[in-house]
Amino acid sequence: MRGQALKILGIDPGLIRSGYGVVQAAQGRFRVLEAGFVATAAKGRTPLEKRLSAIHESICEIIERQKPEAMAVEQLYSHYAHPRTAILMGHARGVIFLAASKHGVPVISYSATQVKKSLTGNGRAGKQQMQRMVQTVLGLGALPSPPDVADALAVALCHANHSANVRGL
Repeated sequence: MRGQALKILGIDPGLIRSGYGVVQAAQGRFRVLEAGFVATAAKGRTPLEKRLSAIHESICEIIERQKPEAMAVEQLYSHYAHPRTAILMGHARGVIFLAASKHGVPVISYSATQVKKSLTGNGRAGKQQMQRMVQTVLGLGALPSPPDVADALAVALCHANHSANVRGL
């Protein structure tokens, strides 16, 4: 396994916008193969089931195009004051997990704290610090934007770092 490239699809799940990033990791080097976001219409304009279907179909297309070996997804975090948000986000995560399952891609979830600590050494790093770290690690000419894309790339890098420790990449 040593030295073998690993292709990871990172996802920052959202109902309105889900960021994604495909990162290839090999021998401590990382390369972005594709990054962007899947957007759905805002609440009220399109029924929930159609929005979820659009997310599912888009993630399936990305998986079919990129053929990742793993999918890394950011775990849900919700304040108790907003349980509806957590439920809606759970729907988005569910169809993303379904897409992975249909294509035989294993899914690994990481908390925001784990992702931040993996990249910056600080589990409480801010959004801009994370964007700058993702830019630096991936050698990007500009900050990854929008933040959903940066978060997706960060969760992919977190998994790459974890896999390197586990697999000896």
